[in-house]
Amino acid sequence: MDRRERIARGRYLVTGGAGFIGSNLVRHIRARFPASHVTVLDKLTYAGNPANLAQFEGGAGYTFIRGDICDRERVRQILSEGYDWVLNFAAETHVDRSIGDPGQFVLTDMYGVYGLLEAVRQFPVVRFVQISTDEVYGEVFGDAVNEDAPLLPRNPYAASKAGGDRLAHAYYATYGLPVVITRCCNNYGPYQYPEKLIPLCILNALHGDPLPVYGDGMQVRNWLHVSDHCSGLQKVLLEGRAGETYNIGGPDELPNMEVVQKIIELTGADESLIEHVTDRPGHDVRYSLSSGKTIDLGWEARIAFESGLRETVEWYRESAWWWEPIRSGDYQDYYERQYGQKLGS
Repeated sequence: MDRRERIARGRYLVTGGAGFIGSNLVRHIRARFPASHVTVLDKLTYAGNPANLAQFEGGAGYTFIRGDICDRERVRQILSEGYDWVLNFAAETHVDRSIGDPGQFVLTDMYGVYGLLEAVRQFPVVRFVQISTDEVYGEVFGDAVNEDAPLLPRNPYAASKAGGDRLAHAYYATYGLPVVITRCCNNYGPYQYPEKLIPLCILNALHGDPLPVYGDGMQVRNWLHVSDHCSGLQKVLLEGRAGETYNIGGPDELPNMEVVQKIIELTGADESLIEHVTDRPGHDVRYSLSSGKTIDLGWEARIAFESGLRETVEWYRESAWWWEPIRSGDYQDYYERQYGQKLGS
């Protein structure tokens, strides 16, 4: 089979596939390539939600395995079953949590990557895709950064992802593994755990709760709808070259404060709900990605932030079945620890 046919009919292992971006990729693959088979390996931490994949349970072309990428023997056994494509979304991803518990980030985002790479050495695949983040580049003060920019991570999460990236590339350079690294900007869309800015503020606005904004809220982020991210990953699988890194950035850059104000408008909430809270340590002022290499493959982001945010607000408004169990569970304890003492009300 050529690469196009292998994408359409191949076997995928999606680690961390019960999370936000991973589950959206599973939906993307199953919708476009019904002859493929997708296996999800997920530890089901707080952000891995079986409800994200409930539509596939018991169906053909889909298998779910509960497990940890840090369990090397388990990973080796799974890879021994034979896969064409491995996409690694499994990671600890929230900067705030990394400040409180950096060790867990180092373990998953670096040692977990090592275990996967070692298994791929033993059981070869067509491509191993290490999903990474723009945060590895650190703060951006000038032009948007391309893939040749130095890695200057400034928080434990970003540093752990940079370590996983470099390890993946080292396995390409040293052992010839068919590794590709992708780095995306801030994703948004359906099924995102509500610790992140957009879903947190949407749900708080819908409930009349305060919308916490770090510092002055002028930190600038590049925003990418998760479906555009998935199409970018598909394009990299089809056209990308082993050993290369591809940025997948969004079409819009906005300060966090402007994002929050747009959420206020779309939900009809009162602007007085916005509360500025003490900024987090080492908060990067701006991220900005240049996606020229990925665009050269024939990809482009198609969803403008204005329309994508509107659709996202409507999804959360209509999906209480999804977020009610989350918002009333362990998330509430996290929210109180993170914001309870900072908020004035």
